[in-house]
Amino acid sequence: MHRTVRPRRSALYLPASNARALEKARSLDADVVLVDLEDAVAPAAKAEARRQAVAALEAGGFGQREVVVRVNGAGTPWAAEDLAALGRAATRPDAVLLPKVESPDEVVAAAAALDAAGAPADLPLWAMIETPRGVLRAAEIAAAPRLACLVAGTSDLVKDLGARHTPGRPEVLTALAWIVLAARAHDLACLDGVHLDLDDEAGLEAACRQGRDLGFDGKTLIHPRTIAVANRAFGPSEAELDQARKILVAHAEAETFGRGVVVVDGRLVEALHVEAARRRLALAEAIATRGSS
Repeated sequence: MHRTVRPRRSALYLPASNARALEKARSLDADVVLVDLEDAVAPAAKAEARRQAVAALEAGGFGQREVVVRVNGAGTPWAAEDLAALGRAATRPDAVLLPKVESPDEVVAAAAALDAAGAPADLPLWAMIETPRGVLRAAEIAAAPRLACLVAGTSDLVKDLGARHTPGRPEVLTALAWIVLAARAHDLACLDGVHLDLDDEAGLEAACRQGRDLGFDGKTLIHPRTIAVANRAFGPSEAELDQARKILVAHAEAETFGRGVVVVDGRLVEALHVEAARRRLALAEAIATRGSS
C-alpha cells in the first residue's frame, strides 16, 4: 500500500454554525477537524454556517491539523452552494467530505461542481458510507477519482438497518469490515464511526480498539473530551515502536547474510512485517510533527 502516512487518529466533528467551537479547534489535540455544514446545523442556520466555515478556513491557524468540511448531501437545497462556496474560497479545506454517498457518480458530480467554482483539480474528496446501499457499493465508490478517504457513518446505518446500538457493535461489523476492504483495495484512508455515549469511556475505548483491530486509521468523534482516548488507541505505543525498531534491525542484519526471513522474539519476520514496522515508525514521526505545530 502507498497511502500517505498522515495521522488521522482523531477526527472531531464541529458545527460550522458555532464560531466559538471553530476557534477552540485550533488548540485541540485532534488530528482532523471536521467542519460540519450538514447534520450539526439547523436548516435556518445553513447559510451563516457556510459563511463561517469559509471565514474559518481563510483565518487559518489550524497548524498541521487536517481541516475537512462536510457539505450537505446531494439533492438537498444547500449542496450546490456549499460546493460552490468551497470552490471559490481563497483558502480551501484539505478535503471535502460528502455525506450519504451511494454511488461513484455522486463523487464525480461533486468534483465537477468544485472544479466549476474554481477549486484546484487535486482537491481531495472524502465519502461517508452510511446507508445500506452505500455499504453494498463501497468498492465502486472507493474507485471514484479524487477520493482519498472513506468515513463510516454508523449512526445513520444503524437507523436504516432497523438495528440497535449494542456493545461490541455486531450490528455493523460486517459493514465496517466491508468499508475497510473497499478503502484498502484502492489505497484510501478510512475512519470509523462515532461513539454516541459520552459518559461511556470504557465503551469508547473498546470501540477504538476494535476499530484499530479492523484496520481503521482513526475514529470520528463528537466531543473534544474523547480525543485523547482515540489518539491513544490509534497511535503506536512505545512498546510497538520498540518492536518495530527491533524488526528493522534484525531484518537488515538477516539480509546481509542473504536471508529474507528472521525470527524476532519467537515470531517469524519477513518483508511484509518490515513494511508494517516502517509505516508504524513513520506514523509516530508524523504524529510528533503535528504535535509540535
